[in-house]
Amino acid sequence: MIMIFNEKRLHNSVRSLFVAVLVSVLTSTGVMRLSAQSPAEWSKMKSDITMYMANDLGRNGYYDQKKIAELMGNMAGTVNPECVLAVGDIHHFNGVASTCDPLWMTNYELVYSHPDLMLDWFPVLGNHEYRGNTQAVLDYGKVSRRWMMPARYYTKVFNHKGTTLRVVFLDTTPLIDKYRNDSQTYPDACRQDMQAQLSWLDKTLSDAKEDWVVVVGHHPIYADTPKSGEERLDMQKRVLPILQKHKNVAIYACGHIHNFQHIKKQGDSVDYVVNTSASLSRSVNPTDGTVYCSPADGFSVISASKDKLCMYMIDNAGKIIHTVTKNK
Repeated sequence: MIMIFNEKRLHNSVRSLFVAVLVSVLTSTGVMRLSAQSPAEWSKMKSDITMYMANDLGRNGYYDQKKIAELMGNMAGTVNPECVLAVGDIHHFNGVASTCDPLWMTNYELVYSHPDLMLDWFPVLGNHEYRGNTQAVLDYGKVSRRWMMPARYYTKVFNHKGTTLRVVFLDTTPLIDKYRNDSQTYPDACRQDMQAQLSWLDKTLSDAKEDWVVVVGHHPIYADTPKSGEERLDMQKRVLPILQKHKNVAIYACGHIHNFQHIKKQGDSVDYVVNTSASLSRSVNPTDGTVYCSPADGFSVISASKDKLCMYMIDNAGKIIHTVTKNK
């Protein structure tokens, strides 16, 4: 009887050990996490117009950059995005020297190599691009057919199934005095005509008649961050009045801060969204108007139908952790 008891106990111990090892292996390889991500949940994000937004990428594949790039590719099979909004700092830390700089391979081509990421990428310049040769970033479209950057600031209208979405791409670094006044570190910033861009933004929003208008730029208008407050004050002084003037901007979305933030100010129809880093994130605390914030890294999915616009925050495990929703 004693021997039988010991055999059973041994059997149970071995079985428990096997289960523990199996759970560990599945978790480390992402199998359990993949099932928890639920592609059925991902499919709910697909709408008439669906796109990715990713920024603060360039870490040569290190930290979580490669992992998130693979997630973007795997999710694309379900969500079917038509493009990626690449909202600045594709290259840390000093931009690129030319269209042949090896960083194009290590930060971009070899990282975002999933077949389902062979999409149109619509970039803007970040402050790290302004440390290098910004014209080379524009010219990279001559090298890569998925790099769609017609100018430093520009607009693109998406039109599918009767739904229209206008994305307005801003070049925010030259709109901030901190960068304009440091010509040694950011040599191209002070060369840009700030007033020309602001006048263009005013006219573009005045002419916009689409169902939805989303404005993107690298720097935030509102955010919790230890970075210089002068950056946000300059954006509030120069960009914010134009957004508020026209009453047709649904979301202003940016990067730069390396975490997720959704801020809504009382009496303001615009939702201010900080999209996290797609490689390396930072801590965050609530600030005035915070609806949601998270230190997770990841990316976002923007989807639009005639009567609804959503921006889904996706963490590095593929979980939808917050949704910004606008209804007509």
